Amino acid sequence: MTELLVRLFVKNHEQTEDLNVRTGYSLMAGVVGICCNLLLFGVKLASGILMNSISAMADAFNNLSDAVSSIIAIIGMKIAQKPADADHPFGHGRIEYISAFIVAFLVIQVGFSLFKSAVGKIMHPEAIVFHGVSVLILFLTVCVKLWMAAFYRKLGKRIDSKVLKASAADSVGDVAATSAAIVSILVFGIWQLNIDGLVGLVVSVLIMLSGLSIARDTLAPLIGEGIDPEVYERISCFVEGYDGIVGSHDLIVHNYGPGRSIASIHAEVPNDVDIQVSHEIIDQIERDAKKQMNLLLVIHMDPVETKDEQVKQLREMTIEVVAGVDSRMSIHEFRVVPGTGQMNLIFDLVVPREYTDEMQDALKQQICQMIKTRDSRCHCVITAECSYCGEG
Repeated sequence: MTELLVRLFVKNHEQTEDLNVRTGYSLMAGVVGICCNLLLFGVKLASGILMNSISAMADAFNNLSDAVSSIIAIIGMKIAQKPADADHPFGHGRIEYISAFIVAFLVIQVGFSLFKSAVGKIMHPEAIVFHGVSVLILFLTVCVKLWMAAFYRKLGKRIDSKVLKASAADSVGDVAATSAAIVSILVFGIWQLNIDGLVGLVVSVLIMLSGLSIARDTLAPLIGEGIDPEVYERISCFVEGYDGIVGSHDLIVHNYGPGRSIASIHAEVPNDVDIQVSHEIIDQIERDAKKQMNLLLVIHMDPVETKDEQVKQLREMTIEVVAGVDSRMSIHEFRVVPGTGQMNLIFDLVVPREYTDEMQDALKQQICQMIKTRDSRCHCVITAECSYCGEG
């Protein structure tokens, strides 16, 4: 069913890197979400009213909030499509995140309202009217939500959309909420035990937790999250795959909306190659990154020594010492400057983010002493820094 919908409503659906195609996927998913959630709202509300079940009605209004959320998401995506202008030179892509945050707020608000209703139902319980047909209908709605979760998850992975991945997680939460409502109705029907208010309370909490999860996922790129390790690896390998590039480091990616990123990276080139040749390679990589990855990439060129045996040996010794202190650390921009009776080893040290300034100072002293113990001629000049890559 998912593939059929994609082929029918998304033009050029194979080209998922294209922003227009990506928007087509999102709009199609939004429309499907609106139609399914409105249908589920009507069915569940009717069942809830018929059985006088607060948990079923709470679940119904949760679906209504999902439908409203889809409408807001579609509006946000359409605004996010606006091209760059003088006031917004990087486009309007982050509007998609803002709209998703508004959705999260509405979900939390619905959950809180239902929480208050459930508390009232616990304090003043009312009898449930058991209807087998209504229970069967609720069971069928669980099947619909399971399909929607798989639908959102598949499309979310395909276009790498946080909004669709969040919708998939929300649908799974809806499955749990509806299942809980069914359980409460069955418990009353079999044992005449009214736990509807308690289940409604659980459902409302699940709804609020879902809203908080969506808020967390959408605020992260707005605040500035670490680079996804897969993205970090993909961009680094892309740059290092060109002849004339011997390494890379200091990759920074700025997100201006889904599929709209600007990145900068330091590319290491041999210091004995003509600078014009290396510059032409750098320019080619930047052009190819725009064409193949839809990424505005700015590359800083770092010349490094690749043939001097003494420098290579000192570099290997330094890497070994650093790895012995903490295997998570790495070095780059390694240079050797000969001096009177000593050699200055100048390099940048990438440390885990939990290292405080005091810990970094102690770490640099430790490494300097360990290297000096191995070769008394060496004096280290170390600059400590943290990576912008997120955790895997």
